[in-house]
Amino acid sequence: MENKKISESLKLSDEYTKGLQIETSRLYDIIECSYDGIYITDGEANTIFLNKSYEKITGMKRKEMIGKNMKCLEKNGFISKSATLMVLKSRESVTIEQKFKTGKKVVVSGSPIFDDKGNITMVVTNVRDVTELYELKEQLEKNRELTEKYYSQVEAMRKQLLNFSDIVVKDERMLNILEMVRKVAKLDTTVLLLGETGVGKERIAKYVHKNSKRSKKSFIKIDCGAIPYNLIESELFGYEKGAFTGANKEGKIGLFELADGGTIFLDEVGELPLDMQVKLLRVLQEGEIKKVGGNTTIKVDVRVIAATNRNLKEMIKNKTFREDLYYRLNVVPIRILPLRERTGDIEPLIDHFLSMFNKKYDFNKSITRGAIDSLKAYSWPGNVRELKNIIERAIIMSPGDKILRSDIPINEVWNNRSQFKIVDKKVNMKEEVEKLEERLIENAFAKYGNVRDAAAELGINASTLVRKRKRYRNKNMLQK
Repeated sequence: MENKKISESLKLSDEYTKGLQIETSRLYDIIECSYDGIYITDGEANTIFLNKSYEKITGMKRKEMIGKNMKCLEKNGFISKSATLMVLKSRESVTIEQKFKTGKKVVVSGSPIFDDKGNITMVVTNVRDVTELYELKEQLEKNRELTEKYYSQVEAMRKQLLNFSDIVVKDERMLNILEMVRKVAKLDTTVLLLGETGVGKERIAKYVHKNSKRSKKSFIKIDCGAIPYNLIESELFGYEKGAFTGANKEGKIGLFELADGGTIFLDEVGELPLDMQVKLLRVLQEGEIKKVGGNTTIKVDVRVIAATNRNLKEMIKNKTFREDLYYRLNVVPIRILPLRERTGDIEPLIDHFLSMFNKKYDFNKSITRGAIDSLKAYSWPGNVRELKNIIERAIIMSPGDKILRSDIPINEVWNNRSQFKIVDKKVNMKEEVEKLEERLIENAFAKYGNVRDAAAELGINASTLVRKRKRYRNKNMLQK
């Protein structure tokens, strides 16, 4: 009887063991079929199991891992850091990012298994491959940067739309200079444009770009005298994320990088401070830039056209302009003649601007011979820019369809301020003062071509000049 009970008990034990083996086998198959990698260690961090997905995800083989301790694997660089060791230390679940020697990146979640006494008997780690997600993120970031760069290029080109209709040349001396410009344009060399304010250096720079092999790429103008000193470097070369307080959190692409493949026009290059002249020299010599806050250099392929109305040789003597930069810029110097030295262009320019502003303001005005003769006799200290401004004002202010000599504001108060006449009629002092102020502002702007110098000439703030000039122009438009 007793033997029978023992026999039945052994039979039940065998069935239980067999059933347990079957369940264990099924569990093994389930773990092997898991999409995620499964990695199991004992309570001492010794590797006891890993599934096929773990091998596939990480590139690591079972024979390399089974029996190995996680401390050894971490120390020898098989993994960047061990979630298992963190679990054993903290005695709670841990999720980390992990990188393997194969270059794979994964998200790892480790969980402890305790016995009845609270001891960790195993650590089960779940591994999910996120390499493709990281690659996708990096690609999206590159696409975003490219999109930002192309958008910035489009914006820069939109703001500086290449318009060559203002190139009006009939004077023989100026035609010879323009022919030289045309020849230089085809050669990918640095050009230095010299000449007084308002002679049309920017127009010539655009002409060079349009007739060069870079014509389908960007033309970016940089007014070196208008950018605040503390922003010059970041504007020219850009900055990295968090380069300084108040910076865009995404960083910024500089104008040199935007112009890659195209042309950079450095207007008023003589206004650059000495420390920026050194960095510009590096661009010209090495063809590379470095962003503010950055450690890596960026190669750029740009053609540089510089312009100045200042005597750079005198500046070199005064140690305000670098001699080495001067010779880098002065590869092909071209002096643009002032309007008083190319009088053959005055009448064609008058016709051109007359047509332009008639179209702009929907007029159909003409100009008399007397008015033209008066314009041709003038010395034009503000050059072509001053002529353009005077024609615009004459069209706006002239009462009839013909612009008379008396409508041309070149022999007024600013040219001979002592010739005030006492007139026998009532005058409105406020109106007369405003007229005088408007004339002085327009003359100063025509002479210098920029707000800063015009304001300095008049002894007022730049913001005051801009506000007053805008008010007078709006007033004239309403009276049109």
